[in-house]
Amino acid sequence: MPLPVHADQVLPVYGNYHGYYSKRPFIQDPRLALLPTEFFVGKRVLDIGCNEGWVTCEIGQSRGAQQVVGVDIDDTLIRAAWKRRRTVWSLQSPEHGHLHEESCPPHKRQRVLGDAPTTDHSAHNYFPASCEHSYGPLPIPNRGCGAFPHNVTFRTVDWIKDEIPEDPNQYDIVLGFSISKWIHLNNKDDGLKEFFHRVHQCLKMGGIFVLEPQPWDTYSKARRMSETLKENAKYLQLRPDGFGELLQELGFSPGERKGVTGKGGFRRPVDVYLKQR
Repeated sequence: MPLPVHADQVLPVYGNYHGYYSKRPFIQDPRLALLPTEFFVGKRVLDIGCNEGWVTCEIGQSRGAQQVVGVDIDDTLIRAAWKRRRTVWSLQSPEHGHLHEESCPPHKRQRVLGDAPTTDHSAHNYFPASCEHSYGPLPIPNRGCGAFPHNVTFRTVDWIKDEIPEDPNQYDIVLGFSISKWIHLNNKDDGLKEFFHRVHQCLKMGGIFVLEPQPWDTYSKARRMSETLKENAKYLQLRPDGFGELLQELGFSPGERKGVTGKGGFRRPVDVYLKQR
């Protein structure tokens, strides 16, 4: 069983790229833009391979999710994700509450000296970034409310092999953005099948699995990162084009392609599967 990955790891053999979002620097991720908001409102969400938590935080803040759990095998990335959560909270307007419940009004915090008044209650850049750089992010209030950022949490785990406390209650939607190749290369065909089985097991009936599969031609470069990956690649029989058939055998609907996003090596499809049985 792989141990949690720490900063002394040299190569991102699990796809755990540090600085990943310097290559995909989106405040609003275009992959999420392909998905209807109703997928998330009031729902329990699992983000597998969450990296530094940008997508996880966006769902928790802007998509009205009840709970969002981000998991990654890399502990350094998870610590960065917790920092991202606090940064996103700091930058949003104190009036940012268009998705808050009336019973849980947005927390009021003092206006930063010199800030101009704003009438945009959904402004995410209310707190100047220069203040955070100089003084650190604002503290998160200790409140039991289910609104952002309290609806977002992160865990360091090899989720394919290890259950987390949130799993038994099942999820309404599971995200698998840019992870299938790394799961496949590290765990071979059987490991990828186990991953799909775990997703099916942890989804509620009618739940949604969102998969962004990396094309087969990208495996060649990735496997050169280590001898283990290179050796594992020799035994792979499954291909990304066949993942949909495998998921249907487990009880998912035929995949629905929501679109294709990204440029160059990041240009990939986003497919949606419903748990039907």
